[in-house]
Amino acid sequence: MQEFIRLYNAHQSEIEKFLIETLRNNCHLMSPGIDTLKQFYSVFPSLELVYTTDEQYIQNSPNIYANSIGQDAMGKNRQYLMTRVHTKDQEVSLTAPYISSATGKSCVTMMISEGETTYFFDFSVVEVLRRLGLVELHPLFNKITKSFYFGIGLSLMFFSLMSIGYAFYDYFWQWLIEGSYDLESVFKPIVALTMGLAIFDLAKTLMEREVFFKAYADKKDESRLLSKFLIAIIIALSIEALMVVFKIALNDPAQMLYALYLIIGIALIILALAFYAKWNTAQPVAHKKTE
Repeated sequence: MQEFIRLYNAHQSEIEKFLIETLRNNCHLMSPGIDTLKQFYSVFPSLELVYTTDEQYIQNSPNIYANSIGQDAMGKNRQYLMTRVHTKDQEVSLTAPYISSATGKSCVTMMISEGETTYFFDFSVVEVLRRLGLVELHPLFNKITKSFYFGIGLSLMFFSLMSIGYAFYDYFWQWLIEGSYDLESVFKPIVALTMGLAIFDLAKTLMEREVFFKAYADKKDESRLLSKFLIAIIIALSIEALMVVFKIALNDPAQMLYALYLIIGIALIILALAFYAKWNTAQPVAHKKTE
């Protein structure tokens, strides 16, 4: 959703001018009647909610949706919306984008006062952008994509739990059943737990960004996700390398060279991650300088 908000802010003046001019061209529909206000839905396809208040901004009409009426909001104080006003053009005011308590989606509210009545129009940010051709969205494709990511996220969480379960199973099996308690019986569960944590963190971030829309694709978020995942992998590999060193040192010191190769590989991953993090943070600075 952050991507849509940034796109809205980039074209804010054009969008607000379009909404205000369209509303002024249809002032003849401005009447407290429910049937009359419902006609605005044919004028604004991006409109998702209409209601009216008195001079003290106490709601005196139900929530008027395109296909339903909500009576629960009657008597609510809408004064708080006036603190969110971003643009005011004579008698018309517009808020900055915010999350609507009625729909749970990002919206902007346009307010216009006529006499003792103030009219409130909530517009979906996504639909406004789509209607103006600033984004291209396909509802069916979006549902399929969300379902796919949801399935992958649940699968990753399942295997994360399996990895954590294996860690405890292997530990207690070697301790209680086989009766062998050595360094390997401690290191192996730690590696499994670390991998389970990395997989779960990946699944959580994937579902937050692609299913629940807490954040859309952002270079900064992508680098943070990749860094967190690689750090978990590095920790798991480091523990594995330490276990290999102990096993080789106790059983066959002549094979110590292979443990060195593993440690060198881990060091290269750390250097690559450090270079990527430095390069990624330097990119926005260079971009600002070119602007």
